[in-house]
Amino acid sequence: MGAGHDHHHGSVANAAQRHRGRLWAAFALLATLMMVEAVAAFRTGSLALLSDAGHMFTDVLGIGMALAALTATRRHDGDPQRTFGLYRLEVLAALANAVLLSGVAIYVVVEAVRRFGDPPEVQTGPMLAVAVLGLLANLAAFALLRSGARESINVQGAYLEVLGDLLGSLGVIGAALLIAATDWWWADPAVAVAIGAFILPRTWRLGRAALRILVQAAPEHLQVTAVHDRLVAVPGVAEVHDLHVWTLTSGMEVASAHLTLAPGAEVGAVLAAARAALREEFRIEHATLQTEPGAAPGICGAVEW
Repeated sequence: MGAGHDHHHGSVANAAQRHRGRLWAAFALLATLMMVEAVAAFRTGSLALLSDAGHMFTDVLGIGMALAALTATRRHDGDPQRTFGLYRLEVLAALANAVLLSGVAIYVVVEAVRRFGDPPEVQTGPMLAVAVLGLLANLAAFALLRSGARESINVQGAYLEVLGDLLGSLGVIGAALLIAATDWWWADPAVAVAIGAFILPRTWRLGRAALRILVQAAPEHLQVTAVHDRLVAVPGVAEVHDLHVWTLTSGMEVASAHLTLAPGAEVGAVLAAARAALREEFRIEHATLQTEPGAAPGICGAVEW
């Protein structure tokens, strides 16, 4: 006997879609400022400004991938061959985002260390002006993406990049002011290293979260043993086995389990109670539960994996 619960997560699954307009606004704003920063970095010779432009490039690329994933998800969600839609695309985009940002951060740190031996002079006036523009752009993008970062790992990736870039712009402004006041040219590579050191741990955490979803590990906030014990406690359930819990995409936890029924248990009541427990106590909205009579051993065939 089996039963499936196919509940669509309108409020969570479409979280990133709700912020689509904000993503487009942030994309256009940061793309424009990225070009300005890149040109200014080469003209002024500032590594800190170049690192900020490189980071902003990954912001633009990351948001672009997020938008592409959202578009593909919306267009192909009804394909009968894709029984879970294309929700995983946003996770892949977040992982690619983390890899790209890690590469930029490592490059900046390595280049900055090389410059400590002989720091070149930089033009602080244009460097300061462009850094202030970058700060304003990042403040606007930060405000646009903040609410969506709580609901979608993809939007969270873009949000984290903008947060890092915002602090990077502050660092570039500080370096420009310090160099202008003291001629301490080491401030430029020092700020570049600081930006890289700030970016890397946050990027790796994002990558780790994406990988957990891709390998279908149970969500960190949820204990599988607790789910098992709660299902066993459902009236009419004698035993629970073949329990799996994983994350489809941000905020979409999925479970499947086999429930062995106690003698005299009513299937409908057991399934309703089990689904309610999963939904109310663990926020698992999509559960596929198979019931098995306790008097029929071997009904659940063993699987090798």
